[in-house]
Amino acid sequence: MKKPIAVRSLYGHVMHEIGLRIVSGKVKPGEILPREETLAESLQVSRTALREALKVLSAKGLIESRTGVGARVLEERYWNQLDADVLAWRCASMPTDDFVDKLVEMREIIEPAAAAAAARRRTAAQLAHIEEAYNAMDAAQTLDEWSTADLMFHDAVLHATGNELMQSLFSVIETALGTFFTLSARSASDFKYSLPYHQKVLEAIKRKQPEVARKTMLSMIADSQTNLHRSRGKARKKASA
Repeated sequence: MKKPIAVRSLYGHVMHEIGLRIVSGKVKPGEILPREETLAESLQVSRTALREALKVLSAKGLIESRTGVGARVLEERYWNQLDADVLAWRCASMPTDDFVDKLVEMREIIEPAAAAAAARRRTAAQLAHIEEAYNAMDAAQTLDEWSTADLMFHDAVLHATGNELMQSLFSVIETALGTFFTLSARSASDFKYSLPYHQKVLEAIKRKQPEVARKTMLSMIADSQTNLHRSRGKARKKASA
């Protein structure tokens, strides 16, 4: 029997609250969560909703429950790092430099190869989707519009590979990439600064030039990382001044 929507949304809220506390570091690995009745009372939810939330967090590798001990927070190495919720919580707690660097490394492995594959295999319809996303980036008037269109562009490139495994992986890290694109654009004096790179990737895919597409995508990723690091360095100097 399915749970009522209200109950499902309630345990989802509880899961989000506890998950965010763990991922943000407010609750450290090795710590034992408060007793069930205490935790339920502090979150103002039923013990049933709390138990459902804890089951999901356990499945994500964030906690483990032991009889007589309670729910203990696990070390990061046990977390399902590619879980959409875990990624969203990491992004919501403001990504650290280390997390951004790891995300960049992941992009360097996936996206240049995807751009090359798209240049080899794209269909006319897939090319049209990439062009549509590029035009949306060009027309963007706000940072939010730009970030949405930027994500749409990279999504369209991944779909043009014809590789459903790549497409699935992108859907998993989409939340984190969206945050990265926003941070990168926000750190620049002009949030459209990377538009020429996107245009070159588009042209390489249109002309079916895999190596050009690969190298341009790699350069785009490196440039955005450099820009972000430069901006954060300035912010740290300003804060310590």
